[in-house]
Amino acid sequence: MQALTCVHRRAVLAFGPMESPSRDKILEAAERVYAEHGFRGATTRRIAEAAGVNEVTLFRIFGGKEALLAAAIRPGAQRRDVVALPDEPVDPEREMTAWVAANLAFLRQRRSIIRKTMSEMEERPQFAACVREGPQHARHALKGYLAALAEGGWFEGEVDERAAIAMLIGVIFSDAMGRELMADHFPPLSAAPRSYARLFLRAIGLRSRPARTAAKHATSTANGRRPPVRSSNSR
Repeated sequence: MQALTCVHRRAVLAFGPMESPSRDKILEAAERVYAEHGFRGATTRRIAEAAGVNEVTLFRIFGGKEALLAAAIRPGAQRRDVVALPDEPVDPEREMTAWVAANLAFLRQRRSIIRKTMSEMEERPQFAACVREGPQHARHALKGYLAALAEGGWFEGEVDERAAIAMLIGVIFSDAMGRELMADHFPPLSAAPRSYARLFLRAIGLRSRPARTAAKHATSTANGRRPPVRSSNSR
């Protein structure tokens, strides 16, 4: 069976250099209209009217309705505030909390269009492939971060990487999609990112500091030297 991929066709223009300010307006309008009306109700005329552009402009930039909606549904279409995990971790709890918070906020912002896509998955599976690009990107980012943590000596031993990543992505998605229905099942929204980040880090067995730093500290202590402490009065 051939794997489904997100529709590209002429929609590749949507991810190249911006042709005009109309492009962003059309994408934003397409996202709103599709989330409210679904594929059948999201006509090109309705989208053009919502964007305040001529219908011809829509076809010129995107080529057609299916390519336009695929571009609007893709997670990167409207995203501008990506929080990247660092290549060299310094403060894993702070870094992971910021990453979780950004992804949770982004999914909450797009929850209507994600729900609509899921409801039409059987009829239009190619759109589900577009939405799936988001979790795939998140999984790739987390895999890279886990590798960086391991290389830096933040944890040792075998880690069930697949389960840890699935747990974190799953709880972020569940929170974003289900908080309105089951608010008492989740931590307070303001505390949720830190709670999820800490649970993930605990699951992989994160140390309080990397092994190399701990070894250096132990060597200094054994040699009768204390690590330098900065005075509160120093300038």
